[in-house]
Amino acid sequence: MHHGTTITQFIAEEQRHAPGATGEFTALLNDIVTACKMISNQVNHGALVGALGSAGSENIQGETQKKLDVLSNQMFIQCTEWSGHVGAMASEEMDEIYEIPKEYPRGKYLLTFDPLDGSSNIDVNVSVGTIFSILRMADNAGDATERDFLKAGTEQVAAGYALYGPSTMMVLTTGNGVNGFTLDQNIGEFILTHPNMTIPTETAEFAINASNGRFWEAPVKRYVDECLAGKEGPRGKDFNMRWIASMVAEVHRILTRGGVFMYPIDSKMVEKGLGGKLRLLYEANPMSFVVEQAGGASITGKERIMEMQPEGLHQRVPVILGSRDEVERLQGYHNEG
Repeated sequence: MHHGTTITQFIAEEQRHAPGATGEFTALLNDIVTACKMISNQVNHGALVGALGSAGSENIQGETQKKLDVLSNQMFIQCTEWSGHVGAMASEEMDEIYEIPKEYPRGKYLLTFDPLDGSSNIDVNVSVGTIFSILRMADNAGDATERDFLKAGTEQVAAGYALYGPSTMMVLTTGNGVNGFTLDQNIGEFILTHPNMTIPTETAEFAINASNGRFWEAPVKRYVDECLAGKEGPRGKDFNMRWIASMVAEVHRILTRGGVFMYPIDSKMVEKGLGGKLRLLYEANPMSFVVEQAGGASITGKERIMEMQPEGLHQRVPVILGSRDEVERLQGYHNEG
């Protein structure tokens, strides 16, 4: 595929070679692309249309929802519910699964999404994004239940994210590597600009919220201390630290230039009875799929995230992902501990 290929052409071409492809999957991805264009437009014009600030409601995690979160959630549903490709969806912003209204046909795919990741950054104009994942419905044609969504990440058919940064990008995997598309505002189309994205294995950059340092477990403390020791330390090189507090932006940076991103479990989370910070279904699994397809690795500490058996729609997990060498080193430290 050459530069200048639209995302629609790209997906259609890719699916043409898929055994037994019906065109449904292509159509569903197109609906997701449309949703992301609409959200991008809303994010870009947020301040002008009074969409910034809090909506005064809390989502299931008890976080105050920003108006744009709520709008983005609605847009995502509106763009995907009507077409007959989706059997049900689940979103970080909704307590229960979203059943397709009776007037629309049901499809054979399940959709999970985080409509506006990093939304606490909206008011300070820092990059936010949308994360999504597609699963197959079970063949027995009944209504989807929550249990249908509780599949290991290895079962994902596709995953990706849209990044609403200085330019709007969409990064996508259907299990054959990772490709990046940039929204050409003049024609309103995503164009292939980053074919076959791969994560460099060698890196000297890590991302973590250092203010939680006193709560970290020993393996993470050890890793970060060694990075901070720089040239004179055991790693023999200087490291940079980054922290954007927007997972989409963090993962995008790692796909572009390598690095490792950590949101590990810490004693503060354990005290609150939380298994981690990021959501398995809406953030950790889709991003792990993208990262692994780009040659990186993604773990909770000891285990591969995509092999976890989810126990609930809003389950949280620790996340360590990025350049393979660094993630494997961290996994080694966890297993020693």
